[in-house]
Parts: sequence; structure tokens; C-alpha cells
Amino acid sequence: MWKWEAEGKPKAVVVIIHSAFEHHQWYAWLIEQFRSEGYHVVMGDLPGHGEDAKYNRVHDETVVEYMLYIKHLMQIALTYGMPVFILGQGLGGTLAIQFLKKNKVECAGLILSSPWLHLKKKTNLLTNALTSLGTITPKKKISLDLDKKLLTRHLEGYHEMTGELPYNSNITVRSFRSLQQLMKNLTTQEESSLSLPLLMMTAQQDKITDVKISKKWLLQQGASEIHYKDWAYSYHNLFHDQERELVFIYVKDFMNNVMRSLGYIIK
Repeated sequence: MWKWEAEGKPKAVVVIIHSAFEHHQWYAWLIEQFRSEGYHVVMGDLPGHGEDAKYNRVHDETVVEYMLYIKHLMQIALTYGMPVFILGQGLGGTLAIQFLKKNKVECAGLILSSPWLHLKKKTNLLTNALTSLGTITPKKKISLDLDKKLLTRHLEGYHEMTGELPYNSNITVRSFRSLQQLMKNLTTQEESSLSLPLLMMTAQQDKITDVKISKKWLLQQGASEIHYKDWAYSYHNLFHDQERELVFIYVKDFMNNVMRSLGYIIK
């Protein structure tokens, strides 16, 4: 868990939750963008990710572990005594939705970037595992085969994903079933919609998630303020792709508008 404090007088705090199989070092560019615009950033690595991934080559984390992790992130962010925004990328967005549905916390707004609400890409083994629950052991390893080339086509962004920490999309059947169930619950439950300001951004060239399902979920929310942007040329990881400068401006404008509605003077 780390904190990066804003340059100059801070406006608010941003909690960043990365996606599956990633780690916080991928987000150095985004963190610096927020800092330069006057936002503190709180971020860490999801359980089983980052340094832990050196020793655990198969992801077997539970949704409960993820929720405890996000709770800790929010506790740290709220100590600043300023408005807090959550930004979730991919699976991080899905986990942020679940956390806000299950916990009453002060959150100024939620920013979702390519949230996992329905996955396009599945292996044959995974399909069998989900349809024949008794035939594959919960600890069986499967691969989602999420190559980095599916995440971005931007060379600079791709290089930011390389480093000493391993990247692999291996996961146990047990863990993936729980994620599948979470996505199903979020997209089929009509009650308990989110009411805080929402920004969802998707990518037309997304090879990982079904954008139509994400947009349908957004329109079912009871939020007082909803923004939606579909980026025409981007792949799944919007903050690593060619349009990311414009993506960040869009996020910044959303946050500034929310801050103004809360009574803050934003220059």
C-alpha cells in the first residue's frame, strides 16, 4: 500500500484499483498525471499480485480478500479528510462496484475503466469447468490466456507493462467461478443500485469484455450523475493505450465537475 501526494495544494484523493494479473507499477504514468493535477493517490497491489506473484504462480484469491484490501485502501484515503474518488480498471472496477454496494463509505465518485461485467474470452477448459461443476477440482489451474497484446496496441503503454514482476493469467477454477458469480450477480440484480456520481469508459476495440453488458448495467443505476464514454480506437487498458492523454482529460473534467457540485472552487 502506497501514497503519492499531490504537487501543491491538494484537491482530493484518488484510490486506484488495478485489474487482474497487474500490479501498481503499471500505473506510474497515471499516478503522476493525478499528482500534477493536485490529487493525492492511494494504491497498492491486489492480494496475490505484485511481489506475491513471484511466489504464487496461480491466482487463487477470493472476493472476500479483495474486499478487505479495498476497505484498507479507503481507510487510508479517508484519513486525508478530503473527497475520495475510486478509479477501477478492469476487474478493479468490478470489485469497486461490489465494495460500494456492500459498504457505506464516503465516496465522491466512481470511475470505471473497462470494468469486467462479462468476459468475451474463455478457454474450452473454463467453459467445461463452469458447466460441469463436479468434474474439475476447485484447485485446478486454468489460463484465461489474456496476452498483453490484448490489453493495448500502444508501444509505450506496452513497455510500461514489462518489468521484473511476472505477468500470467493463470487462475484456479475456484477463484474464477467466484469472479464469474460476482459478475453475474452485479448484472442481474436490479436492487441496490449505486447512487453516487458515475463515469464509465469503455473501448470499442476491447478484446476482453463485452461493452454492451457494461453499458446496460450503467443505465440501470440510480446515480444522480452518469457519464459514459466509448473510446473508438483503444484496447482494454485505456490508460495504456494511444488515447490515454484524452482519457485522462475526460476523467479530470468529471472529477472537477463533481468537486464543484460539492461546493469546492476548482481553477
